[in-house]
Amino acid sequence: MWRKTKKIFKIIGIIFFVIFTLLIIQFYRFSIPKSDEKIKRTFTDNGSPVYINHQKFKNFEYRVLETQKEIDTIVPTIVFIHGSIGSALDFKQYLFDVDLNKKANLISYDRIGYGTSQTGNVQESIAFEAELLENLTRDLVLKNTVLVGYSYGGPIALASHNEYKKIVLLAPAVFAEVEPMPWALNLYKWKTTRWLLPMTWKAASKEKLSHKTDLQAFENSWHKNPSKIISIHGTEDWIVPIENSLFLKEKLVPQQFDLVTLEKAGHGLVWSHFNEIKNILLQQLN
Repeated sequence: MWRKTKKIFKIIGIIFFVIFTLLIIQFYRFSIPKSDEKIKRTFTDNGSPVYINHQKFKNFEYRVLETQKEIDTIVPTIVFIHGSIGSALDFKQYLFDVDLNKKANLISYDRIGYGTSQTGNVQESIAFEAELLENLTRDLVLKNTVLVGYSYGGPIALASHNEYKKIVLLAPAVFAEVEPMPWALNLYKWKTTRWLLPMTWKAASKEKLSHKTDLQAFENSWHKNPSKIISIHGTEDWIVPIENSLFLKEKLVPQQFDLVTLEKAGHGLVWSHFNEIKNILLQQLN
């Protein structure tokens, strides 16, 4: 009887190990930044153009996706800034969109640490990210440029000293006091489990752990931003609570700031509420 029980436990253990290994492999495959070739295939399959270039900033290389070969200075430009964890492809639905492409030049980029170069090497600095953004937009007509900052991309857009046509924030993480610290961060903190995490998830964990402190140096200066701002936030976002946007509403004057709340939307609103966000972007372009 004992031998039979041992055999059953052994079989269960082997099955569990195989399933766990397959899940880890899939997790890693999903988390690896897409190569230029894969991105081009994704756009080709969708019948959409994409032009990929690699730029340098302070000895760091980062990847930029554009849906036009050359910037058309007659129409506005939208620059998308992703969150953590994230990539330029977070906005592929917008880059694919025919209406947006007719109305604007579209640009999305991999922040340092999340692309194919220097993967995992995040700088953990809003000031650094804002400086890189200003470098990226230096040749654009700023008064005709719209920034779209999602999640951790929100404070990067707000920290820029430039005056843009508009800054559109999507569930921005801008208020340290309500920054949640999920239990899963322990997987990065514990050395015994850190090895399980792909490089991009290690990068996101590092940013998460330092973001709260970094925000405190900026959150009382958001009112100094010279641009007009609109924040779009879901009422059921527990990753970046709506209190972040309510904080901005308190700090900024009504002439500068608008808040749009999406009922029952969570932190994935950038994908789940594409149509609503697209329509708001089109309004800003007009």
